[in-house]
Amino acid sequence: MIYAIGDLHLDYTKNKAMDIFGENWINHEEKIFSKWKELIKDGDLVLLPGDISWALKLEEAYYDLKRVDQLPGYKIITKGNHDFWWQGPKKLKSLGLETITFIQNNSFIYNNVGIGGTRGWISKDWEGFNEQDEKIFARELNRLNMSLSSIDSSVEIKIAMLHYPPFNTDFSPNEFVELMAEHKVDICIYGHLHAEGHRYVVEKEIYGIKFHCVSCDYINFEPKIILWLCKLNMKK
Repeated sequence: MIYAIGDLHLDYTKNKAMDIFGENWINHEEKIFSKWKELIKDGDLVLLPGDISWALKLEEAYYDLKRVDQLPGYKIITKGNHDFWWQGPKKLKSLGLETITFIQNNSFIYNNVGIGGTRGWISKDWEGFNEQDEKIFARELNRLNMSLSSIDSSVEIKIAMLHYPPFNTDFSPNEFVELMAEHKVDICIYGHLHAEGHRYVVEKEIYGIKFHCVSCDYINFEPKIILWLCKLNMKK
């Protein structure tokens, strides 16, 4: 099976309190790990669309990433806006994590399902969107295009992972959705939205793409089933 859960916001130092987003965030790590171990088996795949660790440096994030690595299942991680520890593919691979693949301009094939993704960015109609945001938006759009273009055309299903929701503030789809439609993506997961931000959640089918918000507090800190599969056949 393929599960998804975003915005783990792990902190091995225990110095970053998340309950500023609500009392439901108290002991959120324990909630996530408990449900994860209850639901997920070693043959399952778990998609993690960003904001994994509060660490600022890669060597510090390693402690949180190692905890994820030791959980059941194989994991695919894309970058979030708070993942300041994120480095290039070579440095990420050098961590020696056994059950994690990082997506950055590349893709992953699991049981004839192609998975690509990128961080994304705030929508162009967001208050304060400026010239620098325009550059980042275009760069992220290009990264998503490279990632999805790298997926073998023989796959039966395509999944796109984004951190930012690919919608404008009026809930209309933005350029990221248009690009996914061009690549014939079937499922898109995203996170980023917490607490009052849940009012911007869009979960429906658009252009043939099924959208799921998987911010951990939105799904009650329980990994969500995205796709049912009966066989395991992974290749990088």
